[in-house]
Amino acid sequence: MIEKSIALFNRAQHSIPGGVNSPVRAFKSVGGTPIFMKSAKGAYLFDADGNRYIDYINSWGPMILGHAYEPVVKAIQDYAQYSTSFGAPTELEIEMAELIISMVPNVDLIRMVSSGTEACMSAIRLARGYTGRNKIIKFEGCYHGHADSFLVKAGSGVATFNIQTVPGVTAGVANDTLTCAYNDLDAVKQLVTEHHNEIAAIIIEPVAGNMGCILPHEGFLEGLRSICDQQGIVFIMDEVMTGFRLAPGGAQERLKVKADLVTYGKVIGGGMPVGAFGGKREIMQHISPLGNVYQAGTLSGNPLAMIAGYMMLKTLKENPAIYKQLDESTNYLRKGLNDVLKASGTAYVINQLGSMISIHFSEHPIVNFSSAAAANNELFKKFFHAMLKRGVYLPPSAFETWFLCSALTKEDLDVTIQKAKESLQEIL
Repeated sequence: MIEKSIALFNRAQHSIPGGVNSPVRAFKSVGGTPIFMKSAKGAYLFDADGNRYIDYINSWGPMILGHAYEPVVKAIQDYAQYSTSFGAPTELEIEMAELIISMVPNVDLIRMVSSGTEACMSAIRLARGYTGRNKIIKFEGCYHGHADSFLVKAGSGVATFNIQTVPGVTAGVANDTLTCAYNDLDAVKQLVTEHHNEIAAIIIEPVAGNMGCILPHEGFLEGLRSICDQQGIVFIMDEVMTGFRLAPGGAQERLKVKADLVTYGKVIGGGMPVGAFGGKREIMQHISPLGNVYQAGTLSGNPLAMIAGYMMLKTLKENPAIYKQLDESTNYLRKGLNDVLKASGTAYVINQLGSMISIHFSEHPIVNFSSAAAANNELFKKFFHAMLKRGVYLPPSAFETWFLCSALTKEDLDVTIQKAKESLQEIL
């Protein structure tokens, strides 16, 4: 029963637009009433009515070690006594930057900001300032936050609400944002040819997580890297989801393709509101106060976010076996889900890399936004609610990847597989 969630949602709509502070939380894609959470621990969420859920969102990615990871919680509690914000530099910011640089290939300098959106927005501004060009290429279905440039054919929440032309985004901004289908290297080559010496950056989710989990085809990222090298274009990897999740050095390390700039989000704050962008010194030295590309933030390098992120990343760096465990858990879940889906007789595709995974009810491979949108997403809605009422919390949209955490046990995975079987029997 979710009586308290229903009451809270009704109350919230009187003071918050749509009753939520981020659109995908409204359950518009799947229907029904959003669940209001009260607490979380390890692999579990607990809602306002006291129901427990096995969590496959993990705050949209950053809870790699599970919720309320004790070293992170204690570090926040201990540091809060000094102050929640200074508006001045701290040694902790240096330690955090040094830790990230030690873990991530190809990052010489890194700037802290307050969100993934801000990180991506700042990286694009830096690329434009560095190259003296205005246009960017992004990929349909990739979501890089809600800055104007990124809302042209974005995925995730924008796709969920079927919004592809966003009021408030000017024609000029839209004209400077060129789009291609994900995994279509020929289309990128054509755009680069058509807009010779006009393109400042190509930005991409190296493993897309905002149209479900979409993997890059073999040679796709390498091809983008080659185009950028040939044309003097800045190659930006948005690792808000993949950073420190797929490997200590993120997708750059796991997929062995290096970006010029890389962006991060809440993962580097242990789930707190934070972001960062970093990369090659020759590019990063153009950001103020070293250079003339302006970027600032009163709460950048917030001490509570820094200490939380430092403790989590330090744990990941010192315990690489965590990544092996995450891969094994996700492979186990994939095999179990594959077995029950195959037995159900319905058409399906499971996409997975590391601890990112998604189910698409489709007869065809899911390789880009068009194929994800063409899947049987009405069936996904039914599957979502059948799983939810059985205590398994999936992302409330077919256009979102699932995330696993290291706190999940084999029993949790077995329960999830069994609940998937029961759910499919109910809805098919």
